[in-house]
Amino acid sequence: MIPANTTGPGDTLVQYGDPDPAHVLSVYADLRCPYCKRMENGLGAVMEEAADAGRFSIRYQFATLIDEGAGGTGSLEALAALGAAADEGQKPFMRYLHELYAEQPDESDDAFADRGRLLALADEIEALHTEDFRKKVRDGVYMPWAQRVSAAFETSSVPGTPTVLIDVTPVPVINPLGYAITAEAFLAQLPG
Repeated sequence: MIPANTTGPGDTLVQYGDPDPAHVLSVYADLRCPYCKRMENGLGAVMEEAADAGRFSIRYQFATLIDEGAGGTGSLEALAALGAAADEGQKPFMRYLHELYAEQPDESDDAFADRGRLLALADEIEALHTEDFRKKVRDGVYMPWAQRVSAAFETSSVPGTPTVLIDVTPVPVINPLGYAITAEAFLAQLPG
């Protein structure tokens, strides 16, 4: 099974915004990655607003690097739950993505491996109060898809997360101190 709002080879990219955009912001991220959390908390809403305004569409490519490096399955489990959120629509997907990063545990803590925890975080999002969403998370319906997404990242040429590109041009999102750049600095790098 493949979630709605996906695109790319094997439907391994989650799309937010216009399906036929003039520009594409590619975001490579891991749901357990602390630097991805900093990027998302600093720039996630800015990216969403710019996509809503039609400047670009966002295509998310998720990795499970922390699962491999620190051990566990939290990145994979959270990704499968995020796939279930994508079925509910682009906005529910984005709300859940924001919530997962806002509540991200320390990278040494595999708390996202607990499907009950993932469902509790979804309680904050009214659009995810559906039995269909909850069943997909409980049953791990999108675990095979999440594994394909992870494998697709591993065969990409992207060295790590977070990595962001506008079309094919890299866009710095983390400053030398390890925090998200300002919204103004981010937007100044983008077309339109």
